[in-house]
Amino acid sequence: MRYYPVPGKGLTYAKVNRAIEAVFAEHGKGRVSMPPKVYVNLPNGDFRIMPSYVPALEMCGVKVVNVHPNNREHHLPTVMATTLLLEVTTGLPLAIINATALTDMRTGAAGAIAASYLAPSRNISLGIIGSGRQAEAQIAAIAAELTVQELCIWSRTMSNAEKLAARWGTLNARATSIQRAASCDVVVTATPATSPVVMNDWIHEGTHINAIGADGPGKEELDPAILVRSSIYVDDINQAIHSGEINVPIRNGLLTRHQITGTLGEVVLGLKKRTSKDEITLFDSTGLAIQDLAIARLAMEEAEYLELPLPL
Repeated sequence: MRYYPVPGKGLTYAKVNRAIEAVFAEHGKGRVSMPPKVYVNLPNGDFRIMPSYVPALEMCGVKVVNVHPNNREHHLPTVMATTLLLEVTTGLPLAIINATALTDMRTGAAGAIAASYLAPSRNISLGIIGSGRQAEAQIAAIAAELTVQELCIWSRTMSNAEKLAARWGTLNARATSIQRAASCDVVVTATPATSPVVMNDWIHEGTHINAIGADGPGKEELDPAILVRSSIYVDDINQAIHSGEINVPIRNGLLTRHQITGTLGEVVLGLKKRTSKDEITLFDSTGLAIQDLAIARLAMEEAEYLELPLPL
């Protein structure tokens, strides 16, 4: 078995985006095995268990990932992850991968693929709600797919928005009000909010939204009226109903599963698409275990490793 302590240093979004696009196509064709994500609640957060098998990759495995919103106070990442890969025919453990940075990248890539297919134009203004690791991953991944002519960033702590904007000066980036960020052509929400932070009146016709932060039961970032106006695409229907942006509106009877337009896999396959320039499209991202297998395959090709002899 191989142990990859720091994988992914040589990865680029040009590579990761294509790998994530391909695995969503497999999902859209129904060619993956992916039981529901299991949540274990803890005093200050939770951890999730995410198993999957993708025959096209000849890979299977499981990721264990935590989400602890207050970790910044302890100088730790909010999200940390470990992936265990198994040999498909025997179940022999093949690799243990430090998947913390890979989780950021694969989530960013899903948002980029959604935006590349559903954005109103190839030349966009990009609004980012939030300033953490996933906000930066979304910027980098989307910039690899679309031409970002203006980047507007809002954070509850303005100094954090200013720091993030300073790192992306080449994209005409600046810290702005939340209303200005929400008025962009493509809007990304990447906060741990449990009540709406983006209001319906701020979203104009033709916008594409990546709803990233709501990845657990009870989380929501968007005014439910936005969802009612939107064509909603999800990464996985059952998972999104349980823990995505749509979970609270569905639980409260403001939305039904029949109002989901389709999955990102269907979009990649060309089965679903934006139908007009005025349509509001929304991608509800919860993060799929198949994404972790796809990026693990890339990481193993790039990274150094240590041998851990198995079986014992």
